[in-house]
Amino acid sequence: MTTTAARPDRTTRPTTTDPATTAEGSRRRLSARVRILLWLLFVMAVALASVATTTRSILLRETDERINRLLTQETGEFANFQKEGVDPDTGRPFTDPGKLLSAFLVRQYADPDEELIGLVGTVGGDPRRVYQPREDPAARPLYEDADARRRIYDAPGSSGVLARSSGDIRWAKVVIIRPGGAPQAAFVVAVHPARELERVEVVFRILLAISGVALLLTTGIAWAVAGRILRPVRLVRLAAAELTEHDLTRRIAVHGHDDIAALAKTFNAMLDRLERAFAAQRQFVDDAGHELRTPITIVRGHLELMGDDPAEREETVRLVTDELDRMSRIVEDLLLLAKAERPDFVRPEPVQLAELTADVYVKVRTLGDRQWQLAEVADREAEVDPQRITQAMVQLAQNAVQHTTDGQTIRIGSRAEGPRIELYVADSGTGVRSEDAEVIFERFRRGTSRRGARGSGAGLGLSIVKAIAEGHGGRVGVRDTAGGGATFVLTVEDARP
Repeated sequence: MTTTAARPDRTTRPTTTDPATTAEGSRRRLSARVRILLWLLFVMAVALASVATTTRSILLRETDERINRLLTQETGEFANFQKEGVDPDTGRPFTDPGKLLSAFLVRQYADPDEELIGLVGTVGGDPRRVYQPREDPAARPLYEDADARRRIYDAPGSSGVLARSSGDIRWAKVVIIRPGGAPQAAFVVAVHPARELERVEVVFRILLAISGVALLLTTGIAWAVAGRILRPVRLVRLAAAELTEHDLTRRIAVHGHDDIAALAKTFNAMLDRLERAFAAQRQFVDDAGHELRTPITIVRGHLELMGDDPAEREETVRLVTDELDRMSRIVEDLLLLAKAERPDFVRPEPVQLAELTADVYVKVRTLGDRQWQLAEVADREAEVDPQRITQAMVQLAQNAVQHTTDGQTIRIGSRAEGPRIELYVADSGTGVRSEDAEVIFERFRRGTSRRGARGSGAGLGLSIVKAIAEGHGGRVGVRDTAGGGATFVLTVEDARP
């Protein structure tokens, strides 16, 4: 029987994990709350450890300085006694080193962890002891340690540290010299620092324990505080996750006046801009589809029915060209209205209102055979966009021409009061009904009664004027003209602070 080895499944491939990718994924999974907490704990741990270590170093230095002062004081007192003391039996200076040491030690009282001992003998031998017994020695007393006594007695220096298995000793000595020059005896001050050092270590461990408790408390408090502070950020994230192009109405509640509140306000403002942008985009598509459908149908119908007769072909070309021109104007107006949502739609600059009004008057006089008048001008400087203002005023003048007849009066003027600037176009036509005044500035709306029958636009002109006014932080309105007609007033705010 023949056996065949099982082939590996070609559709399955071994997976490998990149350590760098895994580490990066782990870092990304850490929330901002956890990262803030970890950084805070790290800083707190370093700070508390630094405090504990610094405190320990200060205590050790103070202990060392206290021991040095003690050694200096005791040796200084013995040196003074050796120089000035007298033997009570003879009334003369001491000649016997042992008697000198005994007389001095009788008058002394050693501090805790301190030994005062006299050593009398020869170099290399075990010196004889003259000492004060200790009731509660911190370590093995020096007077019971022959090796330690000999090492100190034979040491060439006057102070040092003696390392012992039973505990280190800090010592200082004053050598008593024989008349012949050889050492005859020595006074030794020995301090056992183990108990002082242990107290320092106890304080250090207590500080570490307190630091640990402080870290635990900080962890809980920081976790709660970080969660409270970052709550608006989480709301921003959730709101952003729930946003779609069909629902941009969600907003974040703003509380307080800190940076997080400012972030929420900024996010809400961004949503407002997005909502307006999507609304403008949808309106542009709807308006373009609605208004361009009819001229496209007209163009297609005429082209399909166009015959071979030259006159008929010429008329068809004229009609098609006229519809294409109208389509072009509609598209340009819609694009302009779409740009009105952009922040750079209006670009203010210093302008003399009198010069701007006069320029508008000169330009609109060619729009029709009317009785044009420059009524009044504002003699001051303002921060506005002269091109957009001119565009709006020309549009209002064109609207006035379309709704007046030859010889009727159209007045152009401007006035200023504080930061508010008014530019107006007043005609002597049939006027605007009150119910129409609310709708004529909307797109593709001309009101229930058109003033005259000359208007051939798509109903976007006044919408453009409204967009320009709002771009300047102002508005546009219409009111009746004294004696009959309509006055369109463009009110804007001076952009200067």
